[in-house]
Parts: sequence; structure tokens; C-alpha cells
Amino acid sequence: MSVTMDTSFSHFTRTAERAANQVIAAYSTSFGLACKLLGPRHRQHVRNIYALVRVADELVDGVTAEAGLSYQEQCDALSRFIDETHRAVKLGYSSDLIIHAFAQTARTARIDGSLIDPFFESMRTDLGERSSAPAAPLRFDADAHQGYVHGSAEVVGLMCLRVFIRDENIDDGDAAALQYGASRLGAAFQNINFLRDLADDTTRLGRNYLGTSEHLEDQDRMEWVRTIRAQLADANAVIPLLPRDARAAVRSALSLFTALTDKIEQTTVDELYRSRVRVPDAVKAGLAARAVASTWMELHR
Repeated sequence: MSVTMDTSFSHFTRTAERAANQVIAAYSTSFGLACKLLGPRHRQHVRNIYALVRVADELVDGVTAEAGLSYQEQCDALSRFIDETHRAVKLGYSSDLIIHAFAQTARTARIDGSLIDPFFESMRTDLGERSSAPAAPLRFDADAHQGYVHGSAEVVGLMCLRVFIRDENIDDGDAAALQYGASRLGAAFQNINFLRDLADDTTRLGRNYLGTSEHLEDQDRMEWVRTIRAQLADANAVIPLLPRDARAAVRSALSLFTALTDKIEQTTVDELYRSRVRVPDAVKAGLAARAVASTWMELHR
């Protein structure tokens, strides 16, 4: 009986992982490419993290609204998702495939409420607070921006870091440096996406994550570019402290977002409000190849 139960659980978990992989394939070719560069012991765990945060993000970014749910029903759907995630992390099982896959990773890498709770708090922020539609636009001052970015992005970087170092013996100094770098990289990714998504965030979702004014100016764009470059530099500095089988993937992702930052620097705010900045797939592949080559040279000096 015990063998049959174990086999059933393993089969269910593998099925949940395949579902997580489908989420990545559907929503992010860039993240999917970076994951392929991870060592096998990390790859599925990072995909499981991405799938959970992607589903939660879609829940608050219009899927539930377009399905016809009222504002209160959207809030209830998010609350059920949060409660089920906590329950699954505690018990090691969920009938929700995406949550089940994440729970296996969370239990393996010791991802706990200190990272999970801030993430979901940011998701609650996206839904806003209102008693009736239409909602007032969400605008973020500096403090609100920092709090939102910590929950929506920095903690995701820290979740991935816990996966990378779960079997490592790292001293306190290096651990602190890695945590800082992971947070800075997550913040950079999020700020870049805020600039890329100006059109959708402001017109469809009614959110301005980058300030309290209705419309950014070009000087605001350049200030954010400078902030992002500093964040990326801090993250890049700690890549050599990562386990060897995580460096190429992180370096590839950092290179891609550096390329996006370069394009944003060359794009006016008015253009950003009209279209989303992208990097062609061929360029992404080249950046990934260079990241692999750079990491190989680093490891074989």
C-alpha cells in the first residue's frame, strides 16, 4: 500500500511540474530560456516559483475581471489562492497543480511566509480598495513603490536564491551579499517591466507604479534608467558568489534586461506609452550564448 501511495504522489507531482512548465512556455520565452541554462537540480524548482507568481499576477491583472467576476469576487479568488498556497506549503499537497508544484519547491528550499506573504500583499495592492467600479487610478509614491517592488519582485529573487543555495555551505558575509544582489536584480527586472508596460498599466489597468503624476516625462525615464543600471550593477557584482550551475542563467537574464534598458534609454516616453519595448529572439539567443561562454571562461581560469 505504501509503495502505491508513493507512486501516485510522485506521478501527481510530475504532472504538476509539467503544468508549471506550460505556464512558462505560454507567458515568457525569456524566462524559459534562462531556466534552460540552470543546472538540473535548480531548473524545475525555479519554474515552479515562476508558475505560481505568474498565475497570481494574472489573477489580479485582468483575467478574473474579464471572466466577469465582480470586484469582491476577484478579492475572494485571490484570498482562496493565498490560503491554498499556505495550506499546501504546510501539508505538502494541493489539488491545484500549480500550487502543488510550488509547495514542493517551497518545502525543499525553505521558502516561508517571510517571502510568500509580502508577495501576496503586493498582489492585494494591485486589486486596490474600492466599493464600486470604476476604481480610481493606483498611483505609487516612493515609499509605496519600494514596498510594492519588494513584495512583487525582490522576494521572488530571494525565493530563487534559496533554491540555488539550499545545498551550499555559504558564510554569513557571502549570504548577505547574495541576498542583496538577488533583491536588487528583482527590483531592476520589475522597474524595467514597469517602463515596458507603461501603455498597458496606465490605459487598461489604471496603475502608475513609477510616480504620482498622470504622465511620466523623459527626465523621469532617464532617472529610472539610472536607478535600474545601479541595481543591475549590484546584482552583477555577486554572480561569482552563486553556485556554478546557477551563474549562466542569472547572467543571461541580467544581460537581457540590460539590453532592454539600453532600448528604453533610446525610446521616448511618448513611444513607451504607445508600444512595448522588446528584444528580438535572435538577440536573446546571442545574449544567452555569451552568458554561457562567459561563465565557462570564469570557471576555467
